[in-house]
Formats: sequence, structure tokens, C-alpha cells
Amino acid sequence: MMIPTKKANHTFLTYFVLFVWGFLLMDVGLGQNQEREIKVGVVLDLQTNFSKICLTAIKMSLSDFYKDNSNYSTRLVLHVRDSMEDAVQASAAALDLIKNEQVSAIIGPKDSMQAEFMIRLADKAQVPTITFSATSPLLTSIRSPYFIRATIDDSYQVKAIAAIVKYFGWRSVVAIYVDNELGEGIMPYLADALQDVKVERSVISAEADDDQISKELDKLIAMQTRVFIVHMGSSLALRVFQKAKEKKMMEAGYAWLMTNGITHMMRHIDRGSSLNTLEGVLGVRSHVPKSKQLEDFDLRWKRTFKNENPFMENEPELNVFALWAYDSLTALAKAVEKANTNNLWYDTPNTSANSKTDLGTLGVSRYGPSLLKALSDVRFKGLAGDFNLIDAQLGSSTFEIINFVGNKENVIGFWTLSSGLVNAVSNNKTLGQVTWPGKSTIFPKGWDIPGKKLKVGVPVRRGFLKFVDVDTTRNKVTATGYSIDVFEAALKKLPYQVIYEYVPFDYPDQSYDNMVHEVYNRKYDAFVGDVSIIANRSLYVDFTLPYTESGVFMLVPMRDTNKNTWMFLKPWSLDLWVTTACFFVFIGFIVWILEHRVNTDFRGPPHHQIGTSFWFSFSTMNFAHREKVVSNLARFVVIVWCFVVLVLTQSYTANLTSILTEQRFKPDVITMKDLIRNGETSVGYQLGSFVRELLKTQGFRDTQLKAYTTSEHCNKLLSDGPTKGGIAAAFDELAYLKVILSQYCPKYALVEPSFKTAGFGFVFPKNSPLRGDVSRAILNVTQGKEMNDIEKKWFDQSNCPDPDSIDLSSHRLTFSSFWGLFLIAGLASFLALILFVAKFLYEHRHTLFGDAENSFSEKLTFLLRNFDEKDKRSHMFKESAVHNVSSPITQCSPRPSTVQMTPWQGSPAAQDIQFESRCVSLVQRDEFDTAPIGTR
Repeated sequence: MMIPTKKANHTFLTYFVLFVWGFLLMDVGLGQNQEREIKVGVVLDLQTNFSKICLTAIKMSLSDFYKDNSNYSTRLVLHVRDSMEDAVQASAAALDLIKNEQVSAIIGPKDSMQAEFMIRLADKAQVPTITFSATSPLLTSIRSPYFIRATIDDSYQVKAIAAIVKYFGWRSVVAIYVDNELGEGIMPYLADALQDVKVERSVISAEADDDQISKELDKLIAMQTRVFIVHMGSSLALRVFQKAKEKKMMEAGYAWLMTNGITHMMRHIDRGSSLNTLEGVLGVRSHVPKSKQLEDFDLRWKRTFKNENPFMENEPELNVFALWAYDSLTALAKAVEKANTNNLWYDTPNTSANSKTDLGTLGVSRYGPSLLKALSDVRFKGLAGDFNLIDAQLGSSTFEIINFVGNKENVIGFWTLSSGLVNAVSNNKTLGQVTWPGKSTIFPKGWDIPGKKLKVGVPVRRGFLKFVDVDTTRNKVTATGYSIDVFEAALKKLPYQVIYEYVPFDYPDQSYDNMVHEVYNRKYDAFVGDVSIIANRSLYVDFTLPYTESGVFMLVPMRDTNKNTWMFLKPWSLDLWVTTACFFVFIGFIVWILEHRVNTDFRGPPHHQIGTSFWFSFSTMNFAHREKVVSNLARFVVIVWCFVVLVLTQSYTANLTSILTEQRFKPDVITMKDLIRNGETSVGYQLGSFVRELLKTQGFRDTQLKAYTTSEHCNKLLSDGPTKGGIAAAFDELAYLKVILSQYCPKYALVEPSFKTAGFGFVFPKNSPLRGDVSRAILNVTQGKEMNDIEKKWFDQSNCPDPDSIDLSSHRLTFSSFWGLFLIAGLASFLALILFVAKFLYEHRHTLFGDAENSFSEKLTFLLRNFDEKDKRSHMFKESAVHNVSSPITQCSPRPSTVQMTPWQGSPAAQDIQFESRCVSLVQRDEFDTAPIGTR
């Protein structure tokens, strides 16, 4: 045996070191070829079928993803924890995953109640938390960048629900929701979407037993609203529907609408019993597009789930939340591959000695920020549709409108943000045929009166019975009158039948305010009568649209105005009288100019010619002129003027007739200010009316106000007048004053609207769903012929002028009404005058332009002399000449001077011509006519 030397030992040590070093290098090389494992925590309620379904989908997602992406260098490793359906346990599970396992991300939790603290915990550790089933909008308010919602937020569906409510015309709904984060989160969004609809609330505890559910449903039965929106967990919702069916709330007349989560999950509870319970219910659920990939996955999932849960009796079905869970893991696997994996560790926190909790020693993930950024960039088409995170949650989806009929879920329409409601088949803006609870095909009106009969209060009046007259003498209450007829006509216009009974209301103080408070206190379901719509009453009750005209008017006595001495001047205004008179003078002057040279009727002494001109012009007023018109120009002027005179005389006659008949009476008082200034004058108002307070606010004193109860009483007070203890005017609403006018027309008139009011309306309790339908029915009645028949039946005013159209201003005709006629007459006259002057000047053009020795004044004097002479060429004077030649009178020869131009007045030759003649009377007459005006 050889003993090793020192040199041999050294060689052995060298080989050993080299061997270890080579092994280490080989180990490192092997490590570089291995996939990097990324820890992911999963927090679910492992005892529930829901979580088992989703967990199977999660595992299959990882298996499918890495089967298709085997070249990826990262692998997700799941660490599953049971939250045991408890929010505290869920938070403890998340704390364990972060502190002990140092996971890079967390999937879960199942519901919104468990999520809040987990989100805050993950935010502190910077670990992304992905939920596929927590849908409450309240989680968004936490504002954690590390909270990712891979599901549809409940707030997205409220617009689809509001569209359904609007489509069926429901104006009141009851939201039945669970008393936790799931239920409370949707309510602000639902109320905002249903701004025009009254939303009442019914809260049910998540731990409520059957008795508590029954008591809450009894409260709903006592309400008028019959449209219910259910938002809670599917198990609790099924119990609510089962109790509602027991209480006959799943029959005709009711409408039920379920939100997205329940609609998806209800059929997974117990397909047979649950769907039969939901007969006629509508539901909203997010749309999952069909695909070959989804069909294949469904088959594989069923086989896998059955293998994992061999002892489960009722095999569940795949739901949309499992699809979202599948897509969430796919998105996370894609993001992990893109993110930088060199920092897969937690920073150790600086813990203080006083920190005694696990939260104080919680580390912070260095990998979280890069993973979060990678997740926000992931885009792909998943099993549930497009996976695209917007602000760390899935975007808005298309919603299906489901109708549960038997064991079927009929899709009757879709809703999208861009298109609204569309039909599932025809793609128009309608929904398909709906089967309602009780297998009814008529959509519910949305409300009902508990007890089935509407209690309608009617006032027992002392006066003005034409509005409401109540008879209770035959052990049966009957009501008649204008208000009753309008109310009953409106009820007939409703698309459904309303059973009602009249209940008399007797009020000793004649005040309707007490009656309004009775409706406010729910003693009556409605009140029908002549109830004025005023502000202080609308604080307690709701009014329908008014069915009468509005306004408080002043009624005053009328006095006869036909005794006025100068009544005949009123048809025309002063400017029209003056203009007409001036035109008479003007037309007479024009006719004289045109006729003076050719017509003997317009010749003679000056006073004779002036009188003839005026006589001729004014006699055209009644077409009594006897003078002949010879000139064509004058005839043209007279024709135009006669037409103007015809229009003026006929208008005068018509207006005078109107004044003497229609406006025979005039009110004694014109404005309310006249009565207020006279502090001793009394005015009237109806007893119990709000008009008394209005008059006091206008300045009337208590001593001036007198109440009347009936139209007869009002008539007596107005007839007596202030001097006999009566009133000078009565103030009341227009409807009452029309009653007085129909009885005593035309003794009184409405002279001004003193106050603006809304008229009469029917009274309903606050937020009554019947009020809106009756208001629309009133519009149909008032705009049709039926309203005219009702008014004619109760307020026949055929012999009275319309009180709304009484105008106390003058009806006189003014110059502006006829200025066109005067313009035509003036233009015709000026045109004739211009033509006459032009012709005259043309005939004497040699005198104007041929004689340069005479001055302009001499020429003008010569023209005036010629104008004043007879025009011998006129046919009138030619006929006279022929007559003189054939006359048996002794002919004579005038002096040569008489054949020449007639000398001007005052000359010696003119004086000789006047007396020198050998002719008898005919020649003398001829000489007189041919002499100048100044020498006759």
C-alpha cells in the first residue's frame, strides 16, 4: 500500500474544485432554459357552485393558453384560498397571499362586499387585483389604480332599464334591492337615469327570512305602483319571486324587471323551478356573442367540471362570470409575458417596534407597476366578447332584453348606447311580443289603486251648481255638472278602465283648502270639482292640466251709450272726416277746371260756378248730381271718385250699424285702479275663494270686500250698486263669471284680466301615476268637439259676445284704412289735370313762343282770358249755333268788333258790345255767355 504524497493530495484537491465549478456552471445553464414562474392568488368561496364553476374555467384558461403558447418564458402558478363567503375571511386570505406567498396578482373575490378591503390591501402592496364578478359601482369610488374590473359595471345597465321603462310609458317604479354594497351602488345611477319617473325604494336585508320578505311585499301591495325593478343576489331574488307568487303579485297588472346579474344567474340556481317562478318577468343581461370557440369550450368545460366534481347531483351550466374569469386569466398571462420579470420581489418595509399587526410588516411588490401597465395594453377577442380595458374596467356592452316564458328565455330586443332599443328580429325601434305575468299579452299600466275602486271626493256646493251638483237623497251619491262631465269624459279616453265612486265632501266654511288637505292625508284618491290651481295647494297635492280658461277677471255693469248726441260721428276718425271733406272740395275744383270751357252748367257768375262745383262734388255722396259732364277727362275723374264715395258710404253705414248694435253698452268702470282710488267703493268676491286675499294684496281694504255665494246673489249686489249697499264690480275666475254672463247677458261685461291663474284642475295625491294619464286625457277632450258640447250644455252664451274678445277701445275707421282709395282718386285727378293743361298750352303755343314783344305776364293774362272763354269747337256749342241759324228770329249782323277777340274787362270796346246789338233776346243771351266773367 502506497501512502499518498503531498503532491498527490494537491492534485486531488484541484480536480475536486474543477468538478464543483463545472457542476455549478451546468446548473446555471439549465436554469436559464427553465420557464419563470409567476405566483397568482385566487380568492373564491370554494363551497359555492358559483365559485366551483369559475375555478374550473380559470384552470382551463391557463391550460388552454400555455398549450397554444408553449414558447412563452413565463408561467402562471395559482395559489387558491377559500374566502368562506365572508368579507373578513376574504381579506385574511388576500393578506396571506401577499405576505407569505408574495403573489404578483390576485384573482377575485366573488362579490362586491368582499372586495372593498381587499382592494385597499392590494393597493397598499401594489398588487393588481382582478375581479370578474364584483359589479357594484361603489368599488370604483375607492379609486385604486390596482383594482381591475374584468366584468360589466352595474351602472352601465341603468340606461337600458330606463329605456324599457320609457318604452312602456311607466311613470312610477319601485326598486327592490339588497341592503349592501351590491344594492346601494346602483341606486344613484338608476335614479339619475329615471329622472322623469318616480323611483320608490324597497330594501331587503341579505339575511332576511321569509317572514321579513313577506312583510316588505305587503308594503308594496299597499302602494299604487305595480312596476318593480329587482337588484340583488340570485338566491335572495328567487325567494322574493317565490313569495311574490304566493301573494298573487305575479299576475296580470304587475310588471317585474330584473337587472343584469340576476338575469344571468337565475337559471343556474334551479332551471326548472326558478324559470317557472319567473313567468312573464323581463330581464336585462349583457350580450355574449355566439362563436364556435364558445361552443367547444362549453363541451370541454362540462366534461372537466364533472371530473372535478363527480358527486354533484345537479350538473350546473356555464355562466357569463365563468367566461369573464376565463378571459381574465388569459389577459393576465398575456400581460405577464410582456412585463419585465427581473423585479419579481417585494421591498421589505421599514417596520417600527410599535407595529404589532401583519399590515405593518406588509411588503410592496416591485413587479406590480409594470404588470399593471402591461394589463392596460392587452387587447383580444375572448369567450365573452372583446376584452378591452377602459379606465381599468370592461367597456359598455350590448344588453339583451329577455322575457321569461315557461322554461324559455325569449330575447325580445337589444339595447346599445348608440341605437337604444331595437327589435331582436326586425331591427326597428320596437320590442318583440311580451308575455306578462299571468300570461297576459296586454302590457301593465304600471299602477293600481289598492282596493280596486277609486275614491273620488266631490264638493257639496251652495252655489254655482253648474260646476258640481251632488245628490245624496236616494242612498246613492250622484254628481252632475260641468266639472263632472269633463272628468268622466277624460276617464273614457284612458287606455284602461278605472272604477271609481263619488264621496261627498261638505265644508261649512266653503274653503277648498280643507279638501286639498284631505287628499294630502290620503282620505281620497282624487278630488273632482271647480278647484283652482294655485301655488300653496300644489305643495301638498298634484293637479292635472287645467280644463278651464285661466285668469281672474273683473265683472262690471254696462250702461247704454246710444244716447250720445254725436254718435253719428263715431264711425270715422277725425283724420278720415277731414281728408274726405278736402277731397270733396278738390274733386269739385278739378271737375270745374275740366268742364268750364265746354260745359254751360259750369259757367255763369262766380258765386254760381262755386256753388255748382261744390254741389256737384258733394252730391256724388248719394249719386244725386244733375249736372252733365261733357269732357272725357272729367268723366274719368268722376268715375274714379264715385267708386271711392261708394266704398266710403258703405263702410260708414256698416260701422255705424255695428256701433249702434254690438257696442250699445259700455262699462261704468274701466280699470281696477279706479276702484282702489275710491276707497269707499265696495267690490265682490265669491265666498271661500282665494280671490279675497288677492284683492287685499292689491290694496283693497276689508271694508270694501263683500262676499257672494251664488250667481243670483252676485247679480243682486251688482244691480243695487254701491249707493244701495251693493258692489261696483265683482272679481272672480273666468269660469264663474261665464256662468253669470250666461244668465244675465248683456247686463255685465268683463273689462280686464286682473290676475293670472292656472284655471281649474283635478286633484291627486303627490306622485300619483293616474295624474299624468288624466292630464293627457284632458288634452284630448279639450281639443276635440266633445268639449264644445259640454260647454254648450252648461254655459250657453249664444246671445252674448265672447267675454274674452270684449274690447273697449274705439272701433272707428281711420284714414289708414282708405289711404289707397284716396291715392287712386288723387292720381286720377292730377293725371286728368296735367293732360288738360298740356293740351291747352299746345293749342296756344304760338302765343307763348311766337310773340317775342309781349312780356310773360301779358302772355299769362292772354292765356287766362282764353281759358275763361267758351271752346267753340265743343259739340255743345256747335249744336247751339245750328239751332240759332234755323230759328225764325230776325237775323242780325253783329258789329265787326264782336267777331274779333273779346276785349278785356273795362275797355270801351267791351262796353259797346254789351249794349250794341240789333238781335232779339236769343242773340243777347249768346252775347252774355261769350262775354268775359268780369263784364257780365
